[in-house]
Amino acid sequence: MTGLFTGTFARGGAAAAVSDHAWFRALLDVEAALARAAASSGLVPATAADAVADACADPSRLDLATVVARAADAGNPVPPLVRALQDAVGERDAVAVHVGATSQDVLDTALVLLARQAVAAVDADLAAAAATCAELARAHRDDVVMGRTLMQQALPTTFGLKAAGWLAGLDGARLRLAEVVASLPVQYGGAVGTLAASSGAGVAVRAALAGELGLVAPAVPWFTVRLPVADLAGALGTAAGVLATVAVDVVLMAQSEVAEVAEVGEGRGGSSAMPHKRNPVAAISARACARRAPGLVATLLGAMEQEHERAAGAWHSEWPTLTELLVTVGSAASWLAESLRGLRPDVARMAATVTAAGEGPLAGALAEALAPSLGRGAAHDAAAAATREARESGRPLAEVVAARSDVDVAAVLAAAAPDVGEAGAQVDAALAEHDRLTEGERG
Repeated sequence: MTGLFTGTFARGGAAAAVSDHAWFRALLDVEAALARAAASSGLVPATAADAVADACADPSRLDLATVVARAADAGNPVPPLVRALQDAVGERDAVAVHVGATSQDVLDTALVLLARQAVAAVDADLAAAAATCAELARAHRDDVVMGRTLMQQALPTTFGLKAAGWLAGLDGARLRLAEVVASLPVQYGGAVGTLAASSGAGVAVRAALAGELGLVAPAVPWFTVRLPVADLAGALGTAAGVLATVAVDVVLMAQSEVAEVAEVGEGRGGSSAMPHKRNPVAAISARACARRAPGLVATLLGAMEQEHERAAGAWHSEWPTLTELLVTVGSAASWLAESLRGLRPDVARMAATVTAAGEGPLAGALAEALAPSLGRGAAHDAAAAATREARESGRPLAEVVAARSDVDVAAVLAAAAPDVGEAGAQVDAALAEHDRLTEGERG
């Protein structure tokens, strides 16, 4: 993506990992690895394979402008790229170019190489966001905040538990992506998957090619069984959902009327019309990028239905779609990592909201304590009077109750204290799991 919206929707390392330059680099890496694999299987001379690998390593020797110009005529860029390679190495060594392969072998393998590289960039930002969530969970383990369900105040929880929930989601998304990347397969089947053009060495070439590129060697080609692409789409879509959930929490908590968190970023968040505003731009942008993911995932899943041995159209639709999905999820991850780095929780504001919402339970506890001496009706009226006094004087109800001498103040306040259950223990468990998952990363 280039132009006016690049800064928002093509942010982070994933965009660079799937650029046109990166695509060419991946296609050439596959052709070079294929030449070496064919040589190791005895199909072509090692000197010819070396010549092809050298040409692939130096794209300036290739007429890539013609490849771009003729890609649409061929239906994909591989046929003109093969011709450019053959021209670059000469007739003698051209025997090692594109050995036994079809265009889909090279494109599919290049696609998974690109995806692996882009997912690494996405993962780096997911890891950064998760690390910040771990810091927030640890620092705010016991700081109360109002829990909200169906967009309404519910019961108190802790900001530590909220951050631990974010952390668990991000760690889970990373694990799913890692599992998919670890299983990415090479593609090598020839025209219709029979390996007929590989002179009986096709299975060996496939294994050698997989070894060269660090991919899995499948038992059969996956030309029209698009599980690798669908798995990538699913894991990326899941990651986008997690990112969007964290981002929208930040956006809602940063609302002026709530103001429980704020994004702090130099020169960011202003309004064109209202100078006083400080918008949580990073969280908003993360949400915007993540919102694009479901449609792209749906396109890739819809493209799974492919006919016979090679698809007409559905396969082709995957290239730009998966590229865009990697970019948008990578951008969302990059934005969220920045949002969380600059997040400033206002624990006093959080506690005040819980306290304000706790006046009901405190009034009830006061009435319950007064009932034995005053009777139910009079105790209710006394508690109501204390509530009115607090509101009219602008003091917290707890302060009004503390001034009374007709009840056990400590017991009343304890009975109305926020109950956050086992929040702290769950934060500790999430942090322990995060530490276990990232032990190797922390060295």
